[in-house]
Amino acid sequence: MSAPDDPYHRLANGVRKPDPTLGKLREESAVVEPVPPAPKPLRASEPAHERPKRQRVVLADPKQSAGRMRARIELEEQTSWGKLLIRDLVKVQLRTAVLLALLVLGVLGSMPVLFYLLPGVAQFTVIGIPIPWLVLGLLPFPFLFAVGLWYNRLAERHERAFVDMIEN
Repeated sequence: MSAPDDPYHRLANGVRKPDPTLGKLREESAVVEPVPPAPKPLRASEPAHERPKRQRVVLADPKQSAGRMRARIELEEQTSWGKLLIRDLVKVQLRTAVLLALLVLGVLGSMPVLFYLLPGVAQFTVIGIPIPWLVLGLLPFPFLFAVGLWYNRLAERHERAFVDMIEN
């Protein structure tokens, strides 16, 4: 079958369309195989053999649908659709990072401006140390740590949403 006839290789504006069966569960019926009977004893004095224990050999996860595997293959082979999915994840992560960086810059950048505009606040001291030194020298560290934790939680949430989208 040539590439133009193949429904999985159709292009829309240079981007490969996703498989239409992606994410749809197929009804698969179970196949029952007969188990051979236990061998008969050679002599009457020998006890009959116990049934052999059946071993189940699993080559692939039966719960995993073909659509899920197809989506993973799209990502692993870096097709145009897989690249589009990855690009969207990177955009979301970048948007989160930029917004939190702007928050940090806004908060930390406004402190010197506040002390410049309100010189009365800059005159206070605690244990002989001026307030601006404490606020600019000590308080940014817990703030930056909290923003880092917040970013980490948001990034993990975006990644979980991406994996859920691929698997469903």
